[in-house]
Amino acid sequence: QVQLVESGGGLAQAGDSLRLSCAASGRAFSVSGMGWFRQPPGKEREFVAAITWSGGRIYYADSVRGRFTISSDNAKNTVYLQMNSLKPEDTAVYYCAADRLSALNTVVAGYDYWGQGTQVTVSS
Repeated sequence: QVQLVESGGGLAQAGDSLRLSCAASGRAFSVSGMGWFRQPPGKEREFVAAITWSGGRIYYADSVRGRFTISSDNAKNTVYLQMNSLKPEDTAVYYCAADRLSALNTVVAGYDYWGQGTQVTVSS
């Protein structure tokens, strides 16, 4: 089992920055990839960014490429999502997820473990 705990969400204004953290515990060494997803109000959960557990490869959704940066610190078993130039449409609950078998997965069903989510609200 892998436990994931997100932190760092909150209120921001358009143009601001926030950094989300996802701390993994348990059998974190068995994970192949990590991902960030978000679920806007009234919408389905959507892919944001993914990274291999080693940090060597990264993939972003078009909507955040150039504004968000995913990174990992294996020594701390933590994955980060640096969000710059935030827009009101970035408002969502952000979830961290872990994939045991593959990396850079962009679909919800591909992930085995999920955090509880952290709210990010961006005002205009």
